[in-house]
Amino acid sequence: MTTRRMLAKALFGAAMAASVGSIAVAQPMPPYPPGWQPLPPPRYEPVPPPPGGAYVWVPGHWRWNGYRYIWVGGRYAVRQTGWHRWVDGRWVIVNGRWTWIPGHWV
Repeated sequence: MTTRRMLAKALFGAAMAASVGSIAVAQPMPPYPPGWQPLPPPRYEPVPPPPGGAYVWVPGHWRWNGYRYIWVGGRYAVRQTGWHRWVDGRWVIVNGRWTWIPGHWV
């Protein structure tokens, strides 16, 4: 075995040992605002055939109306020129609060 190969193996082993020693600590989930409940699981929606080749399915999602979650059904959206991919909307934590990030094109 060459010296270069032995050095590469030693460096790889050291990197692996260092990564095992570090433990990632998850931050606790922030509390829901008063009256909020945890997000329900997504509903199953059968996806109908697209009305044309330029359409992309936008799945449904839960929306908070201030009192409870309301299901917003999925729909087809027309892909515009320069838009390549649809990113689904999602609930994320922003500044310690749950926030809905709407779906968008990238």
